[in-house]
Amino acid sequence: MKRTLIGLSLSAVACAAIASPAFLGVFLSNYKVKGTSEVGKAKCAVCHTKGKALDPYGEDLKKVMGGAKKLTPEMLAKIEDLDSDKDGVKNGDEIRKGALPGDPKSK
Repeated sequence: MKRTLIGLSLSAVACAAIASPAFLGVFLSNYKVKGTSEVGKAKCAVCHTKGKALDPYGEDLKKVMGGAKKLTPEMLAKIEDLDSDKDGVKNGDEIRKGALPGDPKSK
């Protein structure tokens, strides 16, 4: 029982590290996001829908990252000209306006 609890605890720590709040930090810092904007309030929901599930912006970012463990400003720049959510507004423009690039209702 003790080994099971230790194993579960270590798994939880590893999963938390994979979720990487550092990704969010790179995003917020790169775009100088205001906390009061829709994108600022969304936090992890900029890329995720529920849990590990990704929205269209998160999927595009995942493709650009190609399995990399760290997010860089250069990776973010590669998808700025895409319209991940197909709402007619480029990702970079939405982010600069404070809107969510993976949500077609947010422009």
